[in-house]
Amino acid sequence: MLIDTAQQLLQRAEPRPSSERFDQAVEEAIGECLAAGLTGIHEMGVELYVLASYRRLVERGRFPFRNYAAIAARSATTWTHYREQGPEAIGDARVVVRALKLMADGALGSRGAALHDSYCDDPGNAGLVLMPPEEITRLTLEAAARGFQVCVHAIGDRANTLTLDALEAALERAPWPDHRFRVEHAQVLTERDIPRFHRLGALPSMQATHCTSDMEWAAERLGPERLQGAYAWRSLLATGVVIAGGSDFPVESPSPFHGIYAAVARRPRSGEDRGWQPEQRMTREEAVRSFTAWNAYASRQEALLGSLEPGKHADLVVLSDDVFTCPESRIPDITPVLTLVAGEIVFRRPASGVQPGVRE
Repeated sequence: MLIDTAQQLLQRAEPRPSSERFDQAVEEAIGECLAAGLTGIHEMGVELYVLASYRRLVERGRFPFRNYAAIAARSATTWTHYREQGPEAIGDARVVVRALKLMADGALGSRGAALHDSYCDDPGNAGLVLMPPEEITRLTLEAAARGFQVCVHAIGDRANTLTLDALEAALERAPWPDHRFRVEHAQVLTERDIPRFHRLGALPSMQATHCTSDMEWAAERLGPERLQGAYAWRSLLATGVVIAGGSDFPVESPSPFHGIYAAVARRPRSGEDRGWQPEQRMTREEAVRSFTAWNAYASRQEALLGSLEPGKHADLVVLSDDVFTCPESRIPDITPVLTLVAGEIVFRRPASGVQPGVRE
């Protein structure tokens, strides 16, 4: 079980940084996000001490960013607090706490993702189920009844089957008409499970750069048959669902343009064409929507975010190139010239290189 939870041993022994140092680190992280062209994020697995920092920075006017935060179910104190209080918006919707993050399995790289059959390169090991489906169902019912969206981390094909089973069981007991349950990663799927997302109204929340990072070794882990259902963006889109895009940083770069490139090219940024399931690629419009309008929909914020329309927040970026028309190879090198949140310039790229932005 320590394969994907070993860091908890260090967290118990190492003291947390002071509030001042933590606030400074948060500001530095926001600066990096703004410089990458992000006006907001969906953060999976926050705890009370993290939200306390966000609240301090919002109150000081030092949070030029938006964050849709999902409570870490592993933190009993945090979930107990919000289970009793309910969802919360901090500041001018700069921080929205309205989701609960669950963990069904581990990671594919560590062979902790739960598979129906053993790893091809590790016979006898089929990964780890970190939360039984009955517990996912229980917490889903508990969270949804209190107005929280449920987001379940599921990477392996068995974890995705168990997660979809658990969400289906919850919906049979309490059929919310517009729940927008999310499956974070949905990385390896059986053919049978792909259409279940649309049927259940569940949203796959996927990170395209995982495909291009993992392609060096994913075939060794999964073998050719399971690989057909891995990173299967086109197969999912064909069923009628939308895909919320992301990076999973700091595992990957926070740049959305790395993700857009991976989605449309399905090859690493080196440009080397591996010819790996090109039929699963997204169009440029789909890839951009996955980082904008579809993400807004996946966080129930489509009335305020995700597109440039009257009545919505003026969160936008001015880019160094046109992501829709530039040569495909230039997409990952696109950078923001200006980043604006609520109409305010929060990052400006100087001609000589990247510096932290200044608010104007």
